[in-house]
Amino acid sequence: MTETTENKDLVQEDVQAETATEEVEQTEVQEEVELTIEEQYEAKLAELQAKLADEENRHLRLRADFDNMRRRNQLDREAAEKYRAQSLLSDLLPVLDNFERALQVETTSEETASIIKGIEMVYRSLIEATEKEGLQVIKAEGEQFDPTIHQAVMQEQDSEKETGIVLRELQKGYILKDRVLRPTMVSVNE
Repeated sequence: MTETTENKDLVQEDVQAETATEEVEQTEVQEEVELTIEEQYEAKLAELQAKLADEENRHLRLRADFDNMRRRNQLDREAAEKYRAQSLLSDLLPVLDNFERALQVETTSEETASIIKGIEMVYRSLIEATEKEGLQVIKAEGEQFDPTIHQAVMQEQDSEKETGIVLRELQKGYILKDRVLRPTMVSVNE
């Protein structure tokens, strides 16, 4: 019986060893599963953080686009307000020219002198109204020629003046605030 008892003890030890090995293997499998679950959570977390960063970036870009659009609209509104009278004033420029021509007429009688005086009063009122809207006459005679505000239609020669100086103003030019409505037609020294 000793042999049998010894065999039984050996079998029990083998069973216990196998059981211990299986428990170790199960523990390792559970640790692997737990590590895998942790890794999965970490991967999911990294993915969600990347999505969050993308959405925050998208949000910032949309906000910047919105701010730019609002700024552009504000500038457009300001420009529309600033130049609201541009079309009307452009249409009035020939009227101003006609008034100036009428005022240059020589008067011989008192009757025409009173008509000219009336025309002059209307002309001054019109000039005051246009100046309130920002219309200004471009100074030309004696100034250096500037192609952004002057239109040279002829050249003359005057040895007493420098080259490029405006000698005569042929037609008045006008600026509305900072825009040229009509350049001044001038004669320039060669």
